Amino acid sequence: MSSFRELGVGDRVLKAIEEIGFETPTPVQQQAIPLLLQNQQDFLGLAQTGTGKTAAFGLPLLELLDENLHSVQALVLAPTRELCVQISKDFESFSKFMNFKIAAVYGGASMEKQIREIKGGAQIITATPGRLIDLIERKVINLKSIRFVVLDEADEMLNMGFQDDIEEILSHTPGEKRVWLFSATMPVEIRRIADRYMQNPHELTIGRRNEAAQNIEHHYYIVNERDRYAALKRILDAAPEIFAIVFARTKHDAQKIAENLIKDGYNADSLHGDLSQQQRDKVMSRFRSRLLQILVATDVAARGIDVDDVTHVIQYHLPDEAESYAHRSGRTARAGKSGISAVLVNRQEMGKIRQIEKKINAKFHLSKVPGAVEVCEQQLMKLIKKIKDVKVNEAGIAKYLPSVMDELAMLEKEELITRMVSIEFNRFLDYYRHAPDLNVDIAHSDKAGAGKNYADGAKVFINLGSMDGFNDSSMRKYAEEVSGIKADEISHVIIKGVYSFLHIPVQKLPLFIESFTGEVYKGRKVRVDSGNAPSGAGGGRGRREGGGNKGRSFRQDDRPFRSSRQDDRPFRSSKPGKKEKMKRW
Repeated sequence: MSSFRELGVGDRVLKAIEEIGFETPTPVQQQAIPLLLQNQQDFLGLAQTGTGKTAAFGLPLLELLDENLHSVQALVLAPTRELCVQISKDFESFSKFMNFKIAAVYGGASMEKQIREIKGGAQIITATPGRLIDLIERKVINLKSIRFVVLDEADEMLNMGFQDDIEEILSHTPGEKRVWLFSATMPVEIRRIADRYMQNPHELTIGRRNEAAQNIEHHYYIVNERDRYAALKRILDAAPEIFAIVFARTKHDAQKIAENLIKDGYNADSLHGDLSQQQRDKVMSRFRSRLLQILVATDVAARGIDVDDVTHVIQYHLPDEAESYAHRSGRTARAGKSGISAVLVNRQEMGKIRQIEKKINAKFHLSKVPGAVEVCEQQLMKLIKKIKDVKVNEAGIAKYLPSVMDELAMLEKEELITRMVSIEFNRFLDYYRHAPDLNVDIAHSDKAGAGKNYADGAKVFINLGSMDGFNDSSMRKYAEEVSGIKADEISHVIIKGVYSFLHIPVQKLPLFIESFTGEVYKGRKVRVDSGNAPSGAGGGRGRREGGGNKGRSFRQDDRPFRSSRQDDRPFRSSKPGKKEKMKRW
């Protein structure tokens, strides 16, 4: 196995990463670093999240830049604030013994401070697209001297609707530059952006495309919809030493789940797009230092969370896209460690598990929601370990010991231990004494789900999607309200940005299409059609509404403008953009 020195990393960078504790390069680092140091062509790297991609592009980038050239030489684009800040901190650590100035540019923080850092001679800029464009328009940043552009988590930037922003940013960079693109998954959009903006890129794939890390155990629990929260608490209670991220579908869900957990005595907090940057930084600081045990987050807010030793990723709801599952689960088992990814599903979602299995090339294990006995056993052992490992404050407790000894003198050792551990054991036993079994009978589930393969039923297009506030559950409910076809008869739903696909029983297809004749949703005429999406269904995003920059307030976050609905996906205007009509990939 190669060392960092053998890969071509210089002495000053080696000294810095040795202080950090880097010893052996990860597979993506072993293969990417020598190629990038050659500085001869564009690069497209596909590797699972948590495999060390930041060092894979960061170390060679520092070797290739000129410390004596005080202009912006490298730009690293990231989809979220958290990832932008993390990359910036990593660059500062890697360049500890070098003389580079690094600026992090992201929304929700002081623009004046960022402007000062840029004008102070920043040579490397890490940025989120929204804030970067604001600064370009203010003529604070000149990208004409850029030599390298790195698109990190490129798939997520596209998922978040940053296509137009990326195009605009790249239009301000010189033609002669190197573009390095890193992604954890390979949707077709990544191939298209590579074809459009990269010249004969060298492609490197570590593992199979879109697959999850091999050291993650994947479990799923089948529960009734009403029992999701109760099942989550059981899973947490059965793992007392858990250090977890719980993924929720929307900001509202994340906030509500966290509030309920806090109310029920758990050390939890939420992370989502409605929090200010200061609030998000505070939450992440507590989580990284393990002062917070459970972080409830949305996909958007959690992208870029690089925290060591996360034991569990719990998916309160499945993501709409299989690729998102790989990103979520990748928050655990980082840097070669092991972890658990757990999913709560109802009967109707069983088929999605099979779809994800194929996508990530991993097998899910059906697990049982822990019962009262299991929870009590685990909590009891936690107490025993706590007693065994406690650090005794001899000086502080000394004056109380005589009285304590007198009070307990009549108890034998075994009786004393029994009484002591019963305090904790009885608390959980009383709580769970009449707790029901939350597991859905698998035989019944199999019967209920029989015939719900994705190939079953007629595929129907509808011009409503996540940008209209829909997810799998709400789309089924809406379709049932309009057509009268029961939600559980809709065998599969695929939610996209501005359109979706549903699989309707063939014999009920005419009824479904007829029911939507003249249907209007929030002032928008609803169109349905059997088969694939009509031309132009994909849509793009006009970055501004109302034309140019005059009179426009600058965005305070790193995602495009959203409507008031409670999710973290960008709003796409139905109007054409400033330069042209919306583009389709």
